[in-house]
This record gives sequence, C-alpha cells and structure tokens, in this order.
Amino acid sequence: MSNDRIGVVGTNIAEKATMIWNVADMLRGPFKPHEYGLVILPMTVVKRFHDCLLPTWQAVQDTYEKVKHLAVIDGFLTKASGYQFYNTSKFTFETLLSDPENIEANFRDYLAGFSGNVQDVLSKFDFDTVIRRMVESNTLYLTIKEFNSPKGYLGPDKISAVDCGYIFEDLVRRFSESFGEEAGAHFTSRDIIYLMTDLLLSDADLTRGGNVTVYDMTMGTSQMLSCMEERIHDLNSEIEVTCFGQEFNPSTFAIAKADMMIRGGDPNNMRFGDTLSDDQFQGYTFQYCISNPPFGIDWKREQKAVEKEHALGEMGRFAPGLPKISDGQQLFVLNGLSKLAPNGKMAIIQNGSPLFSGDAESGPSEIRRYILENDWLDAIIQLSTDQFMNTGISTYIWICSKNKPVHRAGKVQLIDASHCFEPRRKSIGTKRNDITDKCRNLIVQAYGEFKNDAIYGDKNGIYCQSKIFDTEEFGYYKITVERPEKDENGNPVLKKGKPVPDANLRDTENVPMKEDIREYFEREVLPYAPDAWIDEKKTKVGYEIPMTRYFYEYQAPEPVENIMARITELEKDISASLQALFHKEA
Repeated sequence: MSNDRIGVVGTNIAEKATMIWNVADMLRGPFKPHEYGLVILPMTVVKRFHDCLLPTWQAVQDTYEKVKHLAVIDGFLTKASGYQFYNTSKFTFETLLSDPENIEANFRDYLAGFSGNVQDVLSKFDFDTVIRRMVESNTLYLTIKEFNSPKGYLGPDKISAVDCGYIFEDLVRRFSESFGEEAGAHFTSRDIIYLMTDLLLSDADLTRGGNVTVYDMTMGTSQMLSCMEERIHDLNSEIEVTCFGQEFNPSTFAIAKADMMIRGGDPNNMRFGDTLSDDQFQGYTFQYCISNPPFGIDWKREQKAVEKEHALGEMGRFAPGLPKISDGQQLFVLNGLSKLAPNGKMAIIQNGSPLFSGDAESGPSEIRRYILENDWLDAIIQLSTDQFMNTGISTYIWICSKNKPVHRAGKVQLIDASHCFEPRRKSIGTKRNDITDKCRNLIVQAYGEFKNDAIYGDKNGIYCQSKIFDTEEFGYYKITVERPEKDENGNPVLKKGKPVPDANLRDTENVPMKEDIREYFEREVLPYAPDAWIDEKKTKVGYEIPMTRYFYEYQAPEPVENIMARITELEKDISASLQALFHKEA
C-alpha cells in the first residue's frame, strides 16, 4: 500500500472515527472525558460484529432453530454466519430501537446471543458495568440509536478490515490521550509499520506457497500483524499467513481479538497477558517478529517473574542479562530473539538507550554482547524525531536475523534516516513527520544494497546514509590503570616487592576491541604516566553502538565577520526603533 493510499484512507477514516467519538456528546455529564472510551470502544466492536453478521442474520436464526437441541452447535452456526463467530439473538440494532421501554433487557439478550469467543472479547471491556451506568444515566438507547444511524454503519461492504483497523487505532489513541497515558505507550503509525514490513520482507523468497508465521509480542490492536499479512499477500496471495500476538491491555486486546475474528484468522492465536511475566507462547518459534514495545517504562511489576526466569540461564529467555529496572525494552528484544525460528527475522522499535546504556559487563552491555557475538544484529535504522503521536524523541528500528546472508555475516549496517522524512501538513499530537513512499523506498534501497559510506537521496533535502561495520567495531575492553602510592620522598611504596596502587590515582580506559591492549596502553597512557600499569584482573568486556558518533559531521562555525555584520545590523534596528519611540512620545 502506498502512502498516497494511506493519506486518502487517513482522511476518511479519521472522519468516521471522529463521528463515532462524537457519541461522547451525549455521554457528557454521566461520564467524565477520560471515561468516554469505556463506552465508545466496546460499542464500536459490537457494532462491527453486528454489521458483519447482518447479511446472514436470517440464515443463523433458521440454523439455530434446527440445531439448538444438539450438544455441539458451533460448527453449524459459524458456517451459517460465514465467520468464526455468530449471534443467535432475535434482536438487531433496528429491532432494539423499536422497544425503548425494554432497551436494557433486550440489549443484554442481544449480547448474550453472541458466541463464546465474542463473550471473551466483551468481558475484557467490563461491558456489563458500563451498560449499567448507561442505563442509570438514560444514555443506552441514545447511544444505540447513534450507532445505528447511516453514518455509524461499519459493515465490511463499506469498511474493509484494514480500514476498520484504522478506526480502532484512532479511537484507542483518542481514549489514551484523554486518559493521559504515559508517553512510552505510544502508537505506531502506518508509515513506520510499512517501513518495518518492507525491511523484513526485502530479501524474502515468497515465490513458493506454504505458511508464514508472524508474531507481535506487544500487539496493541494488532495492526502490525495485519500490515504484515497484507504485505506478504501483496507479494504472493497464495501464501497462508498465520498471525500470533500477545497484549496485556484488556481493551486493546479485545479489539485485536475482534479484528482477527472478523478477518478470518484464528482468534485463539491472540493471547492475553503480560509478555514479560506471563509468556503465552512458551516453546513457539516464528518466522517473523514485528513489535513496538514500550520504552522508558519500568519493569517493577514483572521483576519477580523476570528475575526467576533469568536464574534459569539458557533455559529461560533472559539469560544474557537484565537491563536497568527503569527501562525494560531490552527484555522484549530478548523475548523476540528467543521466539525466532532458525531462519527468523525481527524488526523492533527502541529508543536510544539500548544503543549505549550501561557500563562494561552491565546488564544492557551484556545483552548487546549476546546479540552481537551471536551475529544476530543485521541493521539499525535511525528515524527522525517527531515520528510518533505522543513522543517526539529519536527512535531506532533494530533488524535482527538468525540467518544472515553470507555477504552480511559478521557485519552490521547502520542507516541514518533522520533526514528521510516529509513534514505533515497537519500534525497528529507530536507526530509532525511522515515516512512517505519516497522516503521508505530510499531506506529500503539502502538496506538492500548494503553499501558502506553510501548516500541515498539529496544531501540537501531528503536522504539517508548507510555505513557498514564489523561486529567487533562495537566491542571494547575496559582496562583499569593503576599508579603507585608514593612516600614523602616521592618514591613508590612497595609491598612484597610490588608497588602499592594509589586508589586516588586509579583510572579506567576503554580500548577498542580491534586494537591490541598493550599497544594502546603504550601509545595513549605511558607517555603521560610512565609509572602506570594495567591491573589485568579487572579488565572487562563491553559493547556499545554510538550511532550518533559514527554519523557526526563537523559543521564549521560561522565566520566572525558575518556575526559582527549581523550584530551591527541588529544594533541599527534597535537604535532606529528607540529613536522612533522617543520621537513619538515627544
């Protein structure tokens, strides 16, 4: 799908989402602004189910009358409905509105008619409590009436599965904004998702049929999964795509499961629970992993379970190390790697912290070491700032592969795409920049061609830059440099014939792994401290990826003459303004 298509859809879907959200007008008073989503999200899901089932409503009614006495009836009813769900209630939204006096009882009867998998979806919304509040505030009938209007129609003949995904995403975003959700729980816009899918699939051989598995460990409303399925089918419509996802937010999980049911996938592959502490896919592996986990958010809630699994060593997901408690995003990276098949590939979004946080042999450094020494890090793409709806920070797409092509083995590609964007005409929250078709094509081309020191695009406009490094480039030895304690005469203090180190003069140096430690020490230390030595027992190994440093370009300062000329002009302007002011007062 091109971004031109995205732009058109975005306009129409935003209008539809706005119309649905405007139901909040009748909720004002009984519900506080941050509670509007408690009504709007489940009602939108119910109406989507309703409108999908409407064409086969009579067929389901007839089938139900024939089979209701049987012990197992699901198969008959799903066949009649044409979906993996059904509703046996005699009510529709139209007939519900014809009996306003009994709206609560009839609406509950309608909801009770849904199949068990829909009941599970509705339970995650705690919809029963919401209905009770709507009845008490006399807003249930009005809400159903609004959703039953022509502008509230959500049938698949008018709203495709992809478009409905947009609507769900937009509504969840509005709800989260009204709730003041933390910046780390951001939403991933489609332009970024399509870049991730195209990077994952750029070297894929999908000419043959078969099945492809895709996993999102923090799936939200499952839009990354649906985009991957869409992209794979664009390449080969004969391939079967099986999607798996886990989510711990009840509302977004309910939407994801509902979306999967409507799209014809297996809703049982949508699992509820916290990925870090309650892994629902233990023992599973997948061909592709695509995720945008929260960053800058602590893992205190999961700490006990994570540390217990870390203690299992290679039997668990977190053997290499644990990140600092204030930021758990590297735990998701480890989880994703543990779920990749031998030919698997992952695209995961992170902020800058996993590139360099932590000292040598700290948890973050050991996680980087684990990835790099296994040669699983394929590429990192730096995006521009202001790419997300509720955080403006710089973000990075990490591409990890369990089976790199031969020409990429032992190498890591860094792509600076921070200049590869086009400003939006109208921002959405803090999202002011888009990755358009042109931008995405440049980045994917840079990734595919795998060239060092190559620039794609116009250096004075939209462009990205590619650099290739050996994996060893990111490793270093942290050495401890000691100097002797000295007596009052300036002589080294000895103990058993060896100099006693002076703790006040102790220092450390980071020696690039590609350098010889002794040569580095003789060149960088001994000329300035001839009595120094290395305490080799304290030498540690560390890994960091200082991406900004690799792409830094020196900018010459403005000539002094130009600065003075500007200051002179400013002084003239200020002087003229003061004269005009005093002349006017006189």
